[in-house]
Amino acid sequence: MNHVATPEDRPRILIVDDERININLLNALLKTDYKIMVATEGEQAIKAALTGKPELILLDVLMPGIDGYEVCRRLKAMAATQTIPIIFITAMGEVENEAMGFALGAVDYIAKPFNSAVVKARVGVHMKLKRNGDMLENLASMDTLTEVPNRRAFDQTRKQEWARSLRDGLPISFAMIDIDMFKQYNDNYGHGAGDECLTRIAKALNGCVQRPGDLLARYGGEEFAAILINTPENGALSMAEVFHAAVAALQIPHDFSAAAPHVTISIGIATAIPSAQLTPEMLSEAADKMLYQAKDAGRNMTRCTQL
Repeated sequence: MNHVATPEDRPRILIVDDERININLLNALLKTDYKIMVATEGEQAIKAALTGKPELILLDVLMPGIDGYEVCRRLKAMAATQTIPIIFITAMGEVENEAMGFALGAVDYIAKPFNSAVVKARVGVHMKLKRNGDMLENLASMDTLTEVPNRRAFDQTRKQEWARSLRDGLPISFAMIDIDMFKQYNDNYGHGAGDECLTRIAKALNGCVQRPGDLLARYGGEEFAAILINTPENGALSMAEVFHAAVAALQIPHDFSAAAPHVTISIGIATAIPSAQLTPEMLSEAADKMLYQAKDAGRNMTRCTQL
């Protein structure tokens, strides 16, 4: 039985135009294949882009209040909306205006009066490019074995969230997580069992990380790392308990571990309120030192510090 796309399944397009006739024309052309969102002025368009998360924006250049160029500038300046492709709608057709739009980050122009075939073709091309780009971005940021974010994704997110925490004056915690005696597990149970163990633990740890902005990533080998935003030391310690419990609940037998009869983890945590004197790398190094302390103290435990 073929799956028929419901409006909710369709890609979302935000049409921004202050003239209802243009909105109606574009809606009639595109509504069969896309879910249409509408805004009639700039501020409303920015709110709609943030909350509705469209996959493409058709944006009129000339509008009362803030014009299309300013809307584009603001959308490209925000992390949440900067990757949404913007096609300008214009009746002007002046080369310098088109150049300005491309300089601001627009991907294309559609001229008024609308040519139905051109509108459909250009929207279709950019929607496809966006979806392929998103897929490649996701693949590039994912660890292929465990299907959790990889080191690249961790480094990017660490930089972003550190900058945000610095701006807002909020605490941030990093956790370094290591599977105890994993070499012995691999040597005795085989690499296939080792890969399965890694995958199960990654899934369990990732299931603990629920808040937007937090991240659990495979850092390398048998090591994972977590970014916990707006999280002071006591919150990070509580999260570590949740991580320990999630791994213990798997009850993966490990007869060759000195820490426990099943697979366990050691965790190192470092917390800071970012300042000009600190860097995200310093916090990662501090968490790493705490991880080694947890391992030296007997494994299957957490050690933490505050910078």
